[in-house]
Amino acid sequence: MSPAIAVKEGGRQRRPGSHHHCLDVRSEVPPALALCGDGPAGGEAEALLPLEPETPTARGPRGCRAELGSVLLLLALYVLQGIPLGLAGSVPLILQSKNASYTEQAFFSFVFWPFSLKLLWAPLVDAYVLGLFMIYLSTQVDVLLGDGQGRGPDVVALTVTFFLFEFLAATQDIAVDGWALTMLSRENVGYASTCNSVGQTAGYFLGNVLFLALESASFCNKYLRFQPQPRGIVTLSDFLFFWGAVFLITTTLVALFKKENKELTPTKEETKGITDTYKLLFSIIKMPAVFTFCLLILTAKVGFSAADAVTGLKLVEEGVPKEHLALLAVPMVPLQIILPLIISKYTAGPQPLNTFYKAMPFRLLLGLEFAFLVWWTPKVRHEGGFPIYYYVVVLLSYALHQISLYSMYVAIMAFNAKVSDPLIGGTYMTLLNTVSNLGGNWPSTVALWLVDPLTVKECSGAQEQACGNALEAELCTKAGGSCVTTLDGYYVESVICVILGFGWWFLLGPKFKKLQDEGQSSWKCKRTN
Repeated sequence: MSPAIAVKEGGRQRRPGSHHHCLDVRSEVPPALALCGDGPAGGEAEALLPLEPETPTARGPRGCRAELGSVLLLLALYVLQGIPLGLAGSVPLILQSKNASYTEQAFFSFVFWPFSLKLLWAPLVDAYVLGLFMIYLSTQVDVLLGDGQGRGPDVVALTVTFFLFEFLAATQDIAVDGWALTMLSRENVGYASTCNSVGQTAGYFLGNVLFLALESASFCNKYLRFQPQPRGIVTLSDFLFFWGAVFLITTTLVALFKKENKELTPTKEETKGITDTYKLLFSIIKMPAVFTFCLLILTAKVGFSAADAVTGLKLVEEGVPKEHLALLAVPMVPLQIILPLIISKYTAGPQPLNTFYKAMPFRLLLGLEFAFLVWWTPKVRHEGGFPIYYYVVVLLSYALHQISLYSMYVAIMAFNAKVSDPLIGGTYMTLLNTVSNLGGNWPSTVALWLVDPLTVKECSGAQEQACGNALEAELCTKAGGSCVTTLDGYYVESVICVILGFGWWFLLGPKFKKLQDEGQSSWKCKRTN
């Protein structure tokens, strides 16, 4: 419905993290018990490279309350991690309000790819400089966005800058994910995914919904001010500077006062260096089960690309204020927090991909409903605004989409947790998660890129003129005519995507489900030396 959806699934879904609440998904302990780590460990040993028996820790099982400080710290770090995602997700709406083309939107969508490519530099991670970069970006972003008085946004520079921004955020993601696996005891490690889900949802809300509301002059004048002003309470540069300072302060405090628990760190390093880690990753990818998973998940989300990547931008194009779309996410926040807890009840067993398979057709059909919603939008617009019942319909559509999205998302994260092992600092799970993210990113970029080529326009009011490209549109306008859309490429894409999605569901979906029947040995990497 909005770029928030695309970012959630493509950017970090991606990842908002693994929503599975107990790493040992083979245990049949009810989720309520598994959340507190009180249930049995269950299942076979999960060592990725079991050359030697693990050295038992000197201490017994640790309860949830014993590690409350570590859990709260992880939650805070994941909240901060969601801020860059939210800010990046707000830029497409700003660009749309500045009449950016869908080709430019497609180009900017590359900024969400770092979370899908972080595997390439995961073994190199030691620290991050995200806070410093945010402060620097706060001094440049207004120039990059344009002044709205003849100078438009520099989309290329924006894309490069925010790509680096998201690169640094993804780097922090690697560091926090890997640290979480050794900060918490084995019986409580499932809390890391809970902190990831709740924290990133809250951080995304702050960086996207809150920012767009406070940046909007109309929203601030209507709800927060007594005297109207020509601009909002904050600008993007203000927001970046503030959160950059928060990042620096938090990083400094963590470095000074929080240390890794050595008791929870494996006594034997499973990889001896960066080269060994890359070799290990390559050997993981070569395993038949992992290779099949990667191929299938890279194509599974093609059917959702038009709905997820384009719908929100089309609603803004049809006159829906971007801050209103952002505010519709507010009542969704409790739902987004509660849904993983509910869905994990169905994904905590040995076959989490069944939930993915069952939710897929409902989400595909919602793509057609979104297309109908875009078509309906200009017909209910009245005197520059929209009636309450219109926003109710949008909100219900958004809620249904979130249910189907989270059902599939939690299922994939649960499956990844089931077959992954933390002994190489989370890099194994990073492989599966980032491939899943890339499976949502590349279709979204392609969908945005194809909107303009698939759109058919005619020059109305001028003889022998066309509107096939920007130059022809300009000539049409100079001749006294105007370009009229006769076929919107968004609707063409929506139908094609749904057809492709159901084709995948019928032909490849059953094979995807069979992956969960593979034995644990199919997902283990054997050392050759």
